[in-house]
Amino acid sequence: MITSILNRIRISNFFPFLVLFLSIIVSRLAIAEERAEDSNMNNPFGVLEFLHWNHSWNNYKYASPLDWEKSIERMKEAGVGWVRMDFLWQDIEPEAGAFKFDKYDQIVELLNKNNIYILGILDYSVGWAAACDKWNCPPKDNELFVKYAMKVIQRYKAKIKHWEVWNEPDSSVYWSNQDGLKSYCALLKDVYRAAKKIDPDCKILNGGLANGLASVNRLYDNGAKDYFDILNIHFFESPLHQGTIKAVTVYPKLAYKVMSRNGDANKKIWITEIGCPGVKRGINTDNWWMGKNPTEKQQAGWVKQVYTELLKDKNVGKVFWAFFRDCSGHWDNGVDYFGLVRWDFSRKPSFKAYEKCFQQWRRSGAGGGS
Repeated sequence: MITSILNRIRISNFFPFLVLFLSIIVSRLAIAEERAEDSNMNNPFGVLEFLHWNHSWNNYKYASPLDWEKSIERMKEAGVGWVRMDFLWQDIEPEAGAFKFDKYDQIVELLNKNNIYILGILDYSVGWAAACDKWNCPPKDNELFVKYAMKVIQRYKAKIKHWEVWNEPDSSVYWSNQDGLKSYCALLKDVYRAAKKIDPDCKILNGGLANGLASVNRLYDNGAKDYFDILNIHFFESPLHQGTIKAVTVYPKLAYKVMSRNGDANKKIWITEIGCPGVKRGINTDNWWMGKNPTEKQQAGWVKQVYTELLKDKNVGKVFWAFFRDCSGHWDNGVDYFGLVRWDFSRKPSFKAYEKCFQQWRRSGAGGGS
């Protein structure tokens, strides 16, 4: 009896300490998780990846959730903090007013669960709303596109804070009606206003510009200054050409001069597409648009150069490698081999180079950019 009473006293005395100990552990875990999230928010390492591709025209690149999981697992391993991905209008609103989000809900949930941030691209036309019945036509009425964009932003505003309006609107490949960005900037303004009403904290990026300083100037000439929060540019060079790394590092500096001249010195630049093929010896495929295909080893060297040099620029917030995973006969040339991992998810030398650059950045304690 006495022993039992003493044991109860010991337990009752110990219980408050146990509760305190557990609360400290839970608190520290929460702080660690919050710091990890903050770290990835500042993480400048991004990738473009077509996680939404489960169509015949892309050979069902992501045919099942298992493929998403494999890719995202590799992304975490490499140090990827951000994924740039499309939220295709044709997928989400295939018929007027009929919205389908199931696939995108799953992808967003997986990326969120793995602490990878999303830059969502609101893009391309759907047959019923396009001016010329093609995916790359501007919408026949901007209001139709705005309604789709509002639905997407509203649905994901708790999980996605960065949105890009269209992709490469200065290229006829992606915006068939080329008019010096005039019609695109009108759409950008409409989406920006609507987005800020739904989520005042969201950040809007212009569609990544593919045609150099001329396009950056046209963006401002068309009055878009107050309708994007981050300047978004794309550029590609071949590591097999002389002087290309200099061209890569100079362009953001020149773009920033245009920004400063237009009163936008406080904005960051995001490079949301840069890359080159990495083709394994023995694979026979046509060359990419910049000439001879680099080997896997040469691609790895380019990854190292690109990230080492671009992240020295304090005005560059993030750099997204295009792409994360190789494709299978989509382009039928070297572009199918832009990935850091192969079609079977095995790591290429460029994966190791990317991972090493990320580890060096993390050890340096350097900041990133929002």
